[in-house]
Amino acid sequence: MTARIADFQDVLREPKIALGKLRELSFSGIPCEGGLRCLCWKILLNYLPLERASWTSILAKQRELYSQFLREMIIQPGIAKANLGVSREDVTFEDHPLNPNPDSRWNTYFKDNEVLLQIDKDVRRLCPDISFFQRPTDYPCLLILDPQNEFETLRKRVEQTTLKSQTVAKNRSGVTNMSSPHKSPAPNSLSEYQVLPNGCEAHWEVVERILFIYAKLNPGIAYVQGMNEIVGPLYYTFATDPNSEWKEHAEADTFFCFTNLMSEIRDNFIKSLDDSQCGITYKMEKVYSTLKEKDVELYLKLQEQNIKPQFFAFRWLTLLLSQEFLLPDVIRIWDTLFADDNRFDFLLLVCCAMLVLIREQLLGGDFTLNMRLLQDYPITDVHHILQKAKELQDSK
Repeated sequence: MTARIADFQDVLREPKIALGKLRELSFSGIPCEGGLRCLCWKILLNYLPLERASWTSILAKQRELYSQFLREMIIQPGIAKANLGVSREDVTFEDHPLNPNPDSRWNTYFKDNEVLLQIDKDVRRLCPDISFFQRPTDYPCLLILDPQNEFETLRKRVEQTTLKSQTVAKNRSGVTNMSSPHKSPAPNSLSEYQVLPNGCEAHWEVVERILFIYAKLNPGIAYVQGMNEIVGPLYYTFATDPNSEWKEHAEADTFFCFTNLMSEIRDNFIKSLDDSQCGITYKMEKVYSTLKEKDVELYLKLQEQNIKPQFFAFRWLTLLLSQEFLLPDVIRIWDTLFADDNRFDFLLLVCCAMLVLIREQLLGGDFTLNMRLLQDYPITDVHHILQKAKELQDSK
């Protein structure tokens, strides 16, 4: 392991990172010692450029940009104008909560609340098998929590709003029930969570803010259920960085890495693209066509039982397997996926390997048993799965 760490350090020490070499090393798993994984992910997700000399200035610029997003987007309508010296009465006269104008800032505010409620509901259930997301962060967002500022926290906004989250219909078909039997059930009401005192923020609140800002900046897709499962492992990895200088900026860094990752997989979340070549249906069919090529007997068995890839591969592919395994294993799989220079082609092989590794059970099982196997995947050794996927890749 020490030699492996040294190999990574050698690559990362170069003035210009050799991306091919970094991908090759990362494909077999990245050590978490010394913050290596955090740094490698930032490079592999195109957040940090290959020239080391530009890192300091780029990070400073991006983190300041994120602070600007916070200032612009997590603020109650009316406050900005009131602070510019316009009296509160004038602001209300011009724009008020009952203003029917679709361009009204209040109208936007209420629409945003609907999205916020869905995000809130989902982030509270993040990784219920570990307590990390319920714990307070060491680096709460002072810009928002500072009593000198008139910013409204998202927590307060959720508490104050009377909208019901049932009004949010922006779910992906098949993604509505995304919890996996591997995961512990999450508390189902807000009161079951310990409320942190003012001035403190739980990690899930940071994730909520990241997703809310992403939704505001990307109105075409906004927030779709399941994005919480993509941002969770990224934030966890950056927020547990042993280097406190990096850890302090986990929120901003996660936001930009998540944005870059979503630019590559967002088509999976857009229902109108499902049947296009970049959509999720095409990818699910590709899992089956690869299986047919590698194990025709198993492929025919699943076809005969009318087990469609939509029944299980939808979740596997859309959420990058984040619901099928425990968090440390998901992170290990993501090392390999992020290192894949064909960007997620290897994910199709991993899904195929998952099927091949349980072929005997699938060949011997009926529809009900096989559906249970596929929706509650029985193998927990991800190294074995990744090894099998590599064998499938090499056997082409």
